[in-house]
Amino acid sequence: MKIASVVGARPQFIKAAPVSREVRQHNEEILVHTGQHYDDNMSDVFFEVLDLPRPDYNLGIGGGSAAWQTAEMIRALEGVLEKERPEFVLVYGDTNSTLAGAIVASKMGVPLGHVEAGLRSFNRAMPEEINRIVADQLSTLLFCPTQTAVDNLAREGVERGVHLVGDVMYDIALQSAQAARSRDVSVRFGVTPGEYLLATLHRPGNVDDRGVLEGIVRAFGRSRRPIVFPVHPRTRKNLEAFGLWDTLRASVKAIEPVDYLDFIALLMGASKVLTDSGGVQKEAYFFGIPCVTLRDETEWIETVEDGWNALVGTEPEDILDAIEKFNPAGTKSKSFGDGHAAEKIARILDKFV
Repeated sequence: MKIASVVGARPQFIKAAPVSREVRQHNEEILVHTGQHYDDNMSDVFFEVLDLPRPDYNLGIGGGSAAWQTAEMIRALEGVLEKERPEFVLVYGDTNSTLAGAIVASKMGVPLGHVEAGLRSFNRAMPEEINRIVADQLSTLLFCPTQTAVDNLAREGVERGVHLVGDVMYDIALQSAQAARSRDVSVRFGVTPGEYLLATLHRPGNVDDRGVLEGIVRAFGRSRRPIVFPVHPRTRKNLEAFGLWDTLRASVKAIEPVDYLDFIALLMGASKVLTDSGGVQKEAYFFGIPCVTLRDETEWIETVEDGWNALVGTEPEDILDAIEKFNPAGTKSKSFGDGHAAEKIARILDKFV
């Protein structure tokens, strides 16, 4: 079977890596990179580190408003699919690339598979929530990472084609842990394992509003522990545009985005993680690192139920309180699969008619 896989952002490269390896054993895969993440540190380096095949197409569609970007992706993807005539389209996660791939496949009558289906934050003000809902409604095969995701779909009346396969990010985390431990990140970034915090920040609700962004970074600066802060391009742009870059104190080590193995190494060495990323919440849970989430809700409710993830929002005092006092009391009992989600996805695709 000829499968067109659509990716465009850092989390999708991570998710696609193990799936692509399995799918290519019995199928022809056309890998399409929309260009949504176009910075080398957010794109090219991930293909290299994760051993993900180079894209057959790079559409180069980065920047612009969400509506413009999605429209351009739809236009360009239609041309690729008309040329390649795939028998199946595979999309990942909840980005504009996911939405564009789902819409084009649906309009062209090509069966669609959604990896990481069924996630819900129940906050429709988040662009990602709309993207994932639309992708799920248009999908023929829905690959769910958790039972919670399966239950979410059932409540929406979606039960056909739903498969509980586990989380492909868990697959890659297990496969990469040993290599990550060999990285000398503590020396390179001048920190001591167990004595620093790791922070990531990228969601529009947190970085596009000057007041919210200022409150968060000032809270970072007041932390009693040093913070390693790989700065997302969107966040860097807004810190500079809002005149906030100089508010980052010396205790906040603002660095360029790092590759996947460096990030996992930094994560494993951190005492806590501060993030608004869904993927990072999971990665922290996988490796037993307490996570402070700078949002009021999460798609990964399992990490909260187990006591390893604190939802604190964006008020500076709440962030500082969690930095000082949050310590997980529970055990990690929630299942994200057995580390073989990609194999299960590939087997289901092999049987698809």
